[in-house]
Amino acid sequence: MVFLAAVNHNLSSFVLLGIVVILIGMILRHFKQPYIIAYILAGVLIGKHGFKMLTDEDIIHVIGEFGLILLLFFIGMEISLLNLVKNWKIPTFGTLIQIGASLVVVAIIGSFFGWNVNRIVVLGFIMSLSSSAVIIKLLQDNNESQTTVGKNVIGILLMQDILIVPLLIITNYLGGNAPSKQEIALQITGGILITLGILWILKKKEFSLPYSEELKNDHELQVIFAFIVCFGFAVATAFFGLSAALGAFVGGMVVNASKSTEWFHHSLHSFRILFVAIFFVSIGMLIDLKFLMEHIKIVGLLLFAVYFCNHLINTLVIYYFGKNWKDSLYGGALLAQIGELSFLLASSAFYSGIVSDFEYQLTIIVISLTLLISPFWIATTKKLLLLMKN
Repeated sequence: MVFLAAVNHNLSSFVLLGIVVILIGMILRHFKQPYIIAYILAGVLIGKHGFKMLTDEDIIHVIGEFGLILLLFFIGMEISLLNLVKNWKIPTFGTLIQIGASLVVVAIIGSFFGWNVNRIVVLGFIMSLSSSAVIIKLLQDNNESQTTVGKNVIGILLMQDILIVPLLIITNYLGGNAPSKQEIALQITGGILITLGILWILKKKEFSLPYSEELKNDHELQVIFAFIVCFGFAVATAFFGLSAALGAFVGGMVVNASKSTEWFHHSLHSFRILFVAIFFVSIGMLIDLKFLMEHIKIVGLLLFAVYFCNHLINTLVIYYFGKNWKDSLYGGALLAQIGELSFLLASSAFYSGIVSDFEYQLTIIVISLTLLISPFWIATTKKLLLLMKN
């Protein structure tokens, strides 16, 4: 009976979550705002810091991870590896410049607060990462993922996702939790295998997936096979100590190269909508309204600093390579927020003792709010650019 009561409570909580999302989504649709905002606001309202309607964060977190993996898999399916390699300069140099510039900005801020070098480095890493989940979804919703600025931004985001592994390793080193030789060996092996796989795809250019003909007209088996490919690649990279989302992205690129994108997309699209929505709900559940109100001034100051600095840095980086101010300003707006992978860095820094409990809570709030504000910031930038053009 206790088990049934728990199950019924979880089921009713998810039903309630769906109702809240629909109501907020309908209001936001009236004002032409993306559904991402509805998902985050729903998380704020029903989570432990809101009305406490859904407090089992473990379930939400696990389903949210599935959402992130599915999102990166779909992103990979839309990326031509050949075109990505051809346009390697902006993602590579752009990401490195972004990280370096963020470290300089945080070092300047840290000099006023007496932060040590370890704290400055970690907070600089956290600030330098933008959100693949939010931005690529917005680009897809606006049919901008294949534009010049869209391709440049996606390239930078993907390079940031790849670099999360060395950034996490550096963070652990700074906190005194250096990975073992076995873990380092596994990560290097995983990186080599991914590189060899990418080189094989580039050489092959086009190939067929196993059993593709047998699955051609069997939708039920297509769904199962698509799940195996998506999460199989995720499990493989996780085994080597790399990001599961990175593995899903590589799996998506394999599907793209095999020219099987259409039926994979059709098979997993509904799951992607559901799981990605819950991923953003999980972000909303991290926003502590009481903590926010108690420290509203410092949170507001940090939000302004993050958006101003990130927008400026990324605008200059994209302009350097593209020489187009309009695209550069828009690209800067797209990359101005702090990304979801920064939660991993913040958590690692907290448990390593690099940041205090207060700084950890503050970091979580700022990251979450930048994700929430991002669609408004991007829409405002687009409107200003249109006004400037007219």
